[in-house]
Amino acid sequence: MIRTAMILAAGRGERMRPLTDATPKPLLPVAGRSMIERALDRLARHGVQKVVVNVHHLGSQIADRLRGRAHIVREDRLLETGGSVKNALPLLGPGPYFILNGDGLWRDGQGSMLGRLQAAWDPARMDALLLLHPLATAIGREERDRGDYYLEADGRARHRGSADTAPYLFASISVCDVRLFRDSPDGAFSLLKLWSRAEAAGRLHGLVHDGDWFHVGTPEALAEAERVLA
Repeated sequence: MIRTAMILAAGRGERMRPLTDATPKPLLPVAGRSMIERALDRLARHGVQKVVVNVHHLGSQIADRLRGRAHIVREDRLLETGGSVKNALPLLGPGPYFILNGDGLWRDGQGSMLGRLQAAWDPARMDALLLLHPLATAIGREERDRGDYYLEADGRARHRGSADTAPYLFASISVCDVRLFRDSPDGAFSLLKLWSRAEAAGRLHGLVHDGDWFHVGTPEALAEAERVLA
């Protein structure tokens, strides 16, 4: 069982303004419940026992809302996705752990998405396992979205690089362990940097989500998610 998770919740949510001027994006309600609390509920049902959440923008609101449910790591400056996880490694331990974006929103398909990721995780072959979703069926997809990854027959994920499009979006959730962060830079950096390194070594894999996934990037996409979930 994967018993540890980190939720990335420090970002400013600039594209969600003015909604995020007073409320951090992960706390924006969708059909009566915030995105980050929906994720916490799913993690708890899966059996995750420790959740670490990083905060920065309006972070005290998140810390107050999640009191007793998560370990809060306050960042004085934004460390981006990779730097934030590396900063939290003393709390996370060796892993494996789920890493979720604080604005991730999904509905399960035939079974638990977290359970499917856990069953697919194989540390002998993988440094990271990404949840992918078909670009064509992402709810809230924007015209500028071009997709992020191809998926090989053996499950390895390949970034689209300079290609115009790719069939799958990264769906805001991954599994990894501390090995991914070996020899990683200090300070702020993106997880994409480490995924690219894992891809070059043949150790980046993907799993296609079989339920609904919501790209909640703008107030309009948030309203669409509200309509679907309501």
